[in-house]
Amino acid sequence: MCFRSLFASGRGYAFPCDGAGRVDLDGLSDTARNNYLYARAMVGKELAVPAVEAEEPKAG
Repeated sequence: MCFRSLFASGRGYAFPCDGAGRVDLDGLSDTARNNYLYARAMVGKELAVPAVEAEEPKAG
């Protein structure tokens, strides 16, 4: 689940989710859970509507 910044290209938040976009809040750390809740609150203000995106493969 990706929340992209409305103002700064390449900035935003990303969280693990299932194919339907459900984030397991219990599986997140306290910091990640707070960031997720912040991101949801900032949709339309600082962040775009979230989108389910495939994870980018890691280099190496």
